[in-house]
Amino acid sequence: MTSFFAVTDNHDILALQPRLTADDAGVRRIALIDLADLEEPDGLLWLVERLVQDPAEEVRAEAARLLEAWEDGPVVEALCQALTDPSPAVQAAAAQSLSLLKTEAAGRVILPWTGHAEVGVRIAAFRALRELRFPEAAPAAVTALNDADANVRREAVGVLGWLKQLDALPALARLAADDPDTEVRRAATGALGLASGAEVLPALRRALQDNAWQVREEAATTLGKVGQPDAGPALIEALGDDYWQVRLRATRSLGRLRYAAALETLIDTLGHRISNLRKEAALALGELNDRGAMAALQAAQDDGDPEVRKAVRIALSQLQ
Repeated sequence: MTSFFAVTDNHDILALQPRLTADDAGVRRIALIDLADLEEPDGLLWLVERLVQDPAEEVRAEAARLLEAWEDGPVVEALCQALTDPSPAVQAAAAQSLSLLKTEAAGRVILPWTGHAEVGVRIAAFRALRELRFPEAAPAAVTALNDADANVRREAVGVLGWLKQLDALPALARLAADDPDTEVRRAATGALGLASGAEVLPALRRALQDNAWQVREEAATTLGKVGQPDAGPALIEALGDDYWQVRLRATRSLGRLRYAAALETLIDTLGHRISNLRKEAALALGELNDRGAMAALQAAQDDGDPEVRKAVRIALSQLQ
């Protein structure tokens, strides 16, 4: 096996060359690991070369994993190209390494790949850009909200959410209401939490009526994050949801909002058969800081669940 990067005067790398060019793929893979341990810039060329042209997928995948710490333009470009590798293992390794990059320069290399014809490449590119929080990715992410693939749309939502793109709120509200994919609606509903104003309340109230409980759960959580007292009535209504997960998040959000009108409903929830709901109700009553909850909390001090008893103690300490 030959190498077009074989020319080097680094003695440590020269010592590894017989193994780096061995016929046995296992030997080449271990040699790459030893090469990466040297942390020599000249060794970077070998890693890129093996990623690009090694005939064995396990070697290419190892090279992709070992390149995770390098953010040079040619390395990032090689990792992006590896997203089109015929081996799913190589694709996954390249995507993982790209997601660990931290520089805007890397983001500029990745950005054009968000328009690639292959769905998997678009997904990996947006996932990497989300972790980078790369502002220049916002226009591409907005466009991708209309992508034919649900996974691409979900990753694009993640980019916009991490970037806190307020201009994207109308598009995110549309997805939260109308996207045919449950996970996209859920992600879009969560991303609406980047707002702090009442403009997203109508979309979140609609999401509380979604057919999928996962979306309703996310809406209940996000209504608490937005911090608008006008969300209170919808959250009280959500305490009657068929799914306890939705009721739990609604209870938590009512406490977070310190929504005084929820006092009696939260006291009722303190007697629910599900202990997680009793715990959240106790904590929410503490947040309300209304002594009208004192008697109910005192009665709950002997609850059979230690986590509920702990929450009750915390709540009572807030009412002292």
